[in-house]
Amino acid sequence: MLRIHLYNIHGLIKSDGLEIGKDADNGGQIIYVYELARHLSQQPDVEFVHIFTRLIDDPDESPAYSQHIEKINDKCDIRRIPFAGNKYMRKERLWDHLDEYVENAKKYIKENDIRPNWIHSHYGDAGYVARELSIHFNIPFAHTGHSLGRPKRNKMKDLGMTAEEAEETFNFEKRIAAEESCLTLAEFVITSTYQEISHWEGYENFPKATFHVLPPGIDTDKFFPYYQYQLENEELQQQVAQRKYWVSQSIEKFLVNPSKPAILALARPDRKKNLHTLIDAYGSDKEMQSLANLVIFAGIRKDISNMKGAEKEVLTEMLLLMDKYDLYGKLAIPKKHDIENEVSLIYQYCAEKRGVFINLALHENFGLTTIEAAATGLPVVVTKNGGPSEIIPKCKNGYLVDPLDKYEVREAIKSVLTDEGKWRRFSNQGIIASKKYYSWDSHTNIYVGWIQETLAPKQPRKPKELKIPKAKAERFKNARNLLITDIDGTLIASEESFPGLDKLKKFIESQREDFCIAVASGRSIELIRKVMKKVDLDVDMIVSSVGARIHYDLNEEANDEDWMDYLDFKWNRDRILKKLSTIHWLELQEEDAQDIYKLSYYYNLADFDEDIIRSKLGKDFYQITMVNSHQKYIDILPVNASKGNAIRYLCQKWSIPLRNVIACGDSGNDMDMFRKPIKGIIVGNRSRELNYLKEDEYLYLAEGKAAEGIIEGLNHYGFKIDN
Repeated sequence: MLRIHLYNIHGLIKSDGLEIGKDADNGGQIIYVYELARHLSQQPDVEFVHIFTRLIDDPDESPAYSQHIEKINDKCDIRRIPFAGNKYMRKERLWDHLDEYVENAKKYIKENDIRPNWIHSHYGDAGYVARELSIHFNIPFAHTGHSLGRPKRNKMKDLGMTAEEAEETFNFEKRIAAEESCLTLAEFVITSTYQEISHWEGYENFPKATFHVLPPGIDTDKFFPYYQYQLENEELQQQVAQRKYWVSQSIEKFLVNPSKPAILALARPDRKKNLHTLIDAYGSDKEMQSLANLVIFAGIRKDISNMKGAEKEVLTEMLLLMDKYDLYGKLAIPKKHDIENEVSLIYQYCAEKRGVFINLALHENFGLTTIEAAATGLPVVVTKNGGPSEIIPKCKNGYLVDPLDKYEVREAIKSVLTDEGKWRRFSNQGIIASKKYYSWDSHTNIYVGWIQETLAPKQPRKPKELKIPKAKAERFKNARNLLITDIDGTLIASEESFPGLDKLKKFIESQREDFCIAVASGRSIELIRKVMKKVDLDVDMIVSSVGARIHYDLNEEANDEDWMDYLDFKWNRDRILKKLSTIHWLELQEEDAQDIYKLSYYYNLADFDEDIIRSKLGKDFYQITMVNSHQKYIDILPVNASKGNAIRYLCQKWSIPLRNVIACGDSGNDMDMFRKPIKGIIVGNRSRELNYLKEDEYLYLAEGKAAEGIIEGLNHYGFKIDN
């Protein structure tokens, strides 16, 4: 049984009434840690979960923060360790006192006999503490950064702050040193998106770290579709009815015509949340004002004049813009809301009004609000910068936009508000996909599996010989770029049509020293070999069976056995095959479509029901990747198998920077490869399911078909090929 410590040093975290948005230290990280602890405690293999934070006895703060122990449930609590005095202080001022916290925590753990099996740190200051406790108690730890020091220091420099001012304000040297240590000593680093991994690439110890991507979940007991009412008893029904009334009153008291749809934003009053651009876009468009009201929940406030400088400045600008555009009666900016109990009701209120959720943050590390809105059935228009760019392709519940392009923002919002069919489609797709891809049950099942794998006794394993010529391996290590392409519909239009292929082959031959060339396909290696022989193209790396295998030779089938070991984690093919055999509408494909790391089925669309698959597989559902193709094929793979994961594995193994990867595809099954900072090329004969995509610096939408489109994209990215 596992006893787990979660360290969140600086946050004002408590078991009831989380004060999210109160200041810059109280954002989504607090919800993440609280929900992770609560749902981990519900896992049968977990004995207890403790959240370790700071004890604060400050008359300006809630008395809850002065409790040494606060119970969350029978298997979860908050433990507060005193250090750095009693008063609340922002996180940047705590760095000089962390050694005091470490010593007090060591003593507390021993005196209370709550030595953990596992530690998980959140943010750099907790990473420092976890490192020291890990060394002292000889206990492994994982780390989640939430935000990072190096990128923030660069941003402060770009904003005109001197190095001395930045160091005085943010303590960057200590923060970055702690983050570097986490990369070296943590068993693994968890990120919410693949983009977040690239944010770590500027760190010296980046090559030494193991990264796991695991998005946070949502509480489906709170965030459920707007048309459902999950009420267990009459008392609860009355409480929810009362809260819904409070929510509606807090919004509608600002509005002249509250029956209109609502454009909703939920964000801290922080400059990077870009709320002023939203008001500017709305205020300068009379048509949008006639279509909908604007509702902005910008944190919690009492008196703007008494607020801190940055927050005061943002809120003041919002009110000045309201006055500039005369938005009285059209714009609601409520002063407060109950973070724990009312946020879901706010989404549901706006969904009932046939509104839209909007997030125009300049950059969003993950985008939890995008998933919360999706779960309640509220369509979204969200920033393309950061995590939402990985969420929207899965949820298909709205549009990605440039947060600084007011025209694009306005057109996207109006497109949703004026098309009832589109609104319903986005609403339904968001509800279904959020349940499928983003739940705390899924998150904690996978996470506990990683812990158990780490803690399991390690069997000595002889390093496996890589069966490729030494000269070829050296070329891989020296190559600066990787070009990887899907085959069917991308490299070739069909097995009889190869537009642009001869020109592409000439480019490949001229770049052999600089480029590794790879293909990624759902085909088996045998079928890939046949088509590559037909088109007479020699490739360096082959990702076959939708990411289930990696090979370095078409003829010898030189498998990457380390990749196979990686896929073995929690994969029990025989058990999954047996469970799925009871589903009458799943028909196994032919033998040559199967693999030890892939089960392939046919199905009829009218019969398909993912809930049945989930129910039959039970906990095994969280250890698989399921790929639907063309509404008639299903592939069941190990949880870590995918084209995108294979690319990242190859880049890490052969030291190829992700920013030097160009991935090419034509369908939804290729979307997994297009993860920033990878550069994507989508060819002109792409499937209609990709019509929602928009071009940006990391994605090029070609006009040419198949290899012609690849050539067009290579030219776009600066690799000039003569026409």
